[in-house]
Amino acid sequence: METPQHLGFIGLGAMGHPMVSNLARNLPHGSLIHVHDVNEAAMAALQTSFPNTIIPCNNARDVASKSATILTMLPEGHHVKSVYLDPTAGIIAALSPTSTHLLIDSSTIDTATSLAVKHSLSSLSPSTTFYDAPVSGGVLGARNGTVAFFLGCAPSDPNLPLLTSLLTAMGSSAIPCGGPSLGLAAKLANNYLSAIITIATSEAMDMGMRAGIDARVLASVFKAGTAQNTICDVFNPVPGVCPEAPSSRGYEGGFRVQLMRKDVTLAMDMARRVGSRNVLGAAGLGVYAAASESEDCKGRDSRVVYRYLGGVEEWEGRGSFLASLSVRDDAYA
Repeated sequence: METPQHLGFIGLGAMGHPMVSNLARNLPHGSLIHVHDVNEAAMAALQTSFPNTIIPCNNARDVASKSATILTMLPEGHHVKSVYLDPTAGIIAALSPTSTHLLIDSSTIDTATSLAVKHSLSSLSPSTTFYDAPVSGGVLGARNGTVAFFLGCAPSDPNLPLLTSLLTAMGSSAIPCGGPSLGLAAKLANNYLSAIITIATSEAMDMGMRAGIDARVLASVFKAGTAQNTICDVFNPVPGVCPEAPSSRGYEGGFRVQLMRKDVTLAMDMARRVGSRNVLGAAGLGVYAAASESEDCKGRDSRVVYRYLGGVEEWEGRGSFLASLSVRDDAYA
């Protein structure tokens, strides 16, 4: 399938902005991307960067009237409902019974909302297709074009080649997870695990550092051992271990702690609905909820839970001091 010349993209936040930038760089020459965001400055900045590709639009309906293939990246379920279903300014306002729009939502929301949006769109426009395609990889992955997309479609879906072509222009892979909403189910399971791993990594790093181990050495130990994980290797919560990680920039940017609280809440709701027992979920959610309200943590990257848990941030050159904080083994001799 050929890439459409006219595309739409709605939602130019921390994730959407770099995703559109990568899309603009990788699309065939002459392609146009019609964008909308409530933040007009975000649209203007993109247009300045890609003056021959980016076209700002007044609302979602405007985008849908100019492009039949649209991607959205929005914060929460109520934003998705508004963008798609608002009767005057939403995408649905530009549809008709004969429309053949291809709609891809990369937001992380609850599966019930996604299915409800899909049903409303198909009821009005049976030939319009709607896919959930949430992403994993965070802001750093969005910037570097390494995010993974979890697609709510079967491997046999006739639109898969086009979906894969579009999504891999912004990321490294697109994985078909089954039918509608299963991309979201995969993402919620992934973020639940990521959230718990972040807390465990924060605790383990602080534990080892207080025992006197250099933070970078400890991270290399985890990487070589059975504790290896992407949070430790790429998004290490200890400042200075991974220079490009948000933790090394005062936990600025990245995946906000409030969004992680939202995703863990959605994951636990899904777990209850499907009958899964999650013994770590309540404790993990408590940490993210408290960090979201803490003055020195709220609004920052979710790995700021290291700070919330009392992790040592100023550790460079202080190995002997950190070791003195611990109770030495010889105290029990």
